[in-house]
Amino acid sequence: MISFRSDYSQGAHPKVLEALAATNFEHTDGYGEDAHCRNAAGMIRRLIGREDCAVHFMVGGTSANLTLIAAALRPYESVVAARTGHIYVHETGAIEATGHRVLAAEGEDGKLTPAAAERALAEFQDEHTPLPRMLYVSQPTETGTLYSRAELTALRALCDRRGLSLYLDGARLGAALTSEQNDLTLRDLGELCDAFYIGGTKNGALFGEALVILSPALDDHFRWMMKRQGGMLAKGRLLGVQFEALFEGGEESVYFSAAAHANAMAKRLREGLGALGVPFFADSPTNQQFPLLPASAVRELEKEFFFYEWAPEENGRIPIRLVTGWGTTEEEVDAFLSRLAVLLAR
Repeated sequence: MISFRSDYSQGAHPKVLEALAATNFEHTDGYGEDAHCRNAAGMIRRLIGREDCAVHFMVGGTSANLTLIAAALRPYESVVAARTGHIYVHETGAIEATGHRVLAAEGEDGKLTPAAAERALAEFQDEHTPLPRMLYVSQPTETGTLYSRAELTALRALCDRRGLSLYLDGARLGAALTSEQNDLTLRDLGELCDAFYIGGTKNGALFGEALVILSPALDDHFRWMMKRQGGMLAKGRLLGVQFEALFEGGEESVYFSAAAHANAMAKRLREGLGALGVPFFADSPTNQQFPLLPASAVRELEKEFFFYEWAPEENGRIPIRLVTGWGTTEEEVDAFLSRLAVLLAR
């Protein structure tokens, strides 16, 4: 079975495993207060160009999201996200469980727009409603689309006008940063966001995300919140070691090369699907592709390939999601395209 189900289905990039093995017998302080975590945080600060930011290593994306949002908001405040946003659709009410409402706004191409956010702000403004105090975006979005620098700058301007925080979910940030259509850098995120995280789980790490907090107000006693929410790992050095391995070499590091490889494999898929005349559910320039395939072909493909049915069948077609990762090979991509070509020719 060839897997295009997710970009975290394989273990970890060999360099990450080598680093974990090489440091296995070390004794270090716990809870992220070790030399590896400090060194990895320094690497990230230098890439962002902000020595004044806080870097906290979290085990997973949902943990990072709920801990940051709970720490940033007062009990009566809420967060605005696109209706397709991960915290609204795919986190099982984790944000609401902290006492904060997620307000869903109708976005465009999976993206939250200033106009959509303004409508949510207008609707929830009196003392009987959960007051919006944060905008949540993800880069890339759930459908693989990208915010441009201009789009993120417009959201930043709205936040400044309305007294909101801007938080960016970077579960697949590597794929965004290395996309051919991307015009944002880590330094841009350091200037435009109040907080964001750099995803490791979906880009070569066994697990782990690096949460970057630019606003001192949001970082106030944040480690207390990490502990309270169950997000403080006793063996925190395991996170630091992995991010050291991922970011060694800066702009030429495994973090960027692994993501670029995933995007290259997705481009190979996209071009191959296009050559077969396959339409797409969403136009993604990153490592997630969403072809619309005949239901009969999907059923046959599922016997040999592992992927996700993105939405229910409609008019005889099913949108599926194909995700490539650091370990995806050209042979796997070509095997999928060859099998699909046979099925479509029937």
